[in-house]
Amino acid sequence: MSRSARLHADGKMRCPWPGDDPFYIAYHDTEWGVPEYDDQALYEKLILDGFQAGLSWITILRKRENFRKAFDDFHPEKIARYNAKKIHALMNDAGIVRNRAKIEGTVASAKSYLKIMEGPGFSKFLWDFVDGKPKVNQFKTTASVPASTPLSIKISKELSGRGFKFVGPTIVYAFMQATGMVNDHLVSCFRHEAGTRRVPRLKGK
Repeated sequence: MSRSARLHADGKMRCPWPGDDPFYIAYHDTEWGVPEYDDQALYEKLILDGFQAGLSWITILRKRENFRKAFDDFHPEKIARYNAKKIHALMNDAGIVRNRAKIEGTVASAKSYLKIMEGPGFSKFLWDFVDGKPKVNQFKTTASVPASTPLSIKISKELSGRGFKFVGPTIVYAFMQATGMVNDHLVSCFRHEAGTRRVPRLKGK
């Protein structure tokens, strides 16, 4: 279904996907599409997008603080050392998505992240795919927004080849949208023009 930006009670036009959920609207307004250049924050977002597979993003977003607590604030150096006992504990943590493959994939991805950090760094590695600046799209409706692109396919293959897990082209494109590598706010959304401006990082519930 083709969906255009919506006018909200505060007089602002927004992408339709947050609906009327105040928490989701806050995420849309302050975080989604804002360029993220911090290495560890990018790792966290990639992992959470992987956990989203088969679920809605709002489900993951509402659990984000639980994930941070469970996964040592997403410090890759700690996650890379997780053993079977820690994975078992995570599988019994009702505050996160208890999927063994995704949990074990998080550990594998942490090890791959650390290898990249020995070189150019994770942020530079990712942002080099878009020459260091956001690709600004001009979509008028959500029907025009792709689920994946040739570039997300390329990045997916590169990440998979380096040992990252749950980094398919669709997951990677959602990651690119969220971290501002591409600006996919609809052209009539008030965040489209301001989408590349930095704002305070949103804390989950």
